[in-house]
Amino acid sequence: MTTIPEPHRTRAQAIADRFGDLPQVVAVTLAGSLVSGLTDDHSDLDMYVYHRDPIPADTRRAMAHEFAGENDPSIEIDKPFWGPEDAWTDRASGLGVDLIYWSPDWITDQVDRVLVRHEAWLGYTTSFWYTVQQSVALVDREDWFAGLQARAHQPYPDALRDAIVRLNYPVLRQIGSSYYHQIELAIQRRDRVSLNHRITALLASYFDIVFAVNHVPNPGEKRVLRQAERVCTTLPEHMAQDVDALLISSGAPWAESSTLAILDHLLKNLDTLLDIQTTSHI
Repeated sequence: MTTIPEPHRTRAQAIADRFGDLPQVVAVTLAGSLVSGLTDDHSDLDMYVYHRDPIPADTRRAMAHEFAGENDPSIEIDKPFWGPEDAWTDRASGLGVDLIYWSPDWITDQVDRVLVRHEAWLGYTTSFWYTVQQSVALVDREDWFAGLQARAHQPYPDALRDAIVRLNYPVLRQIGSSYYHQIELAIQRRDRVSLNHRITALLASYFDIVFAVNHVPNPGEKRVLRQAERVCTTLPEHMAQDVDALLISSGAPWAESSTLAILDHLLKNLDTLLDIQTTSHI
């Protein structure tokens, strides 16, 4: 069982219990670095509130006042930027709290999307599945989340792996509008914003493939290199060095740019990994 350090566990449980008093709340879980084994001094409480009916903003604001203080400037309620979200700082512990609100039907469909329908995205295909797998339930009415998590703890489907590679691999550099080609154009135009945007997109697809061929869910964008090295048994050679060099190259003077050469090396080693995986029928 995941060991969550103090005071994180106690404060998370207190917040979860308070939300659990609301009739529309089905479950409250804790996820993020605290349950993945990557805790550091910057770890916040990443909490997911699963609700059948919306929780009014005034109710959520009252919760924030209860734990953070009525006039605390850290309180942000109903942020719409990445889905319904609240944020504040727990007064008793000084810990940051991020609350994300999902409906049970929506997250169930996200699990079905990958495990039943085997639908791939361009990057981060299995990140919601990963979140369900790794979460620790603090409140779970009628064991709803336990049932969903039990479904999520199943072997990685070969059909899903194939779908992720089939969608993400061509856009790296095979097709005319590939990320590689767009990066090449950005360098020719000396468009650094476009260059960084396309490198980010390429890496999202690249890591989706790496995790897929290792039959492990993609944990998302944070600490992705460390996560890959920790949970993947087979990696492209020189992956960490190549990724680091690629990101550094994007800020180098144009005349000294080695971005395309680094990309060639990064993708060549991915090609080799895919050949090994295909040959081995893994």
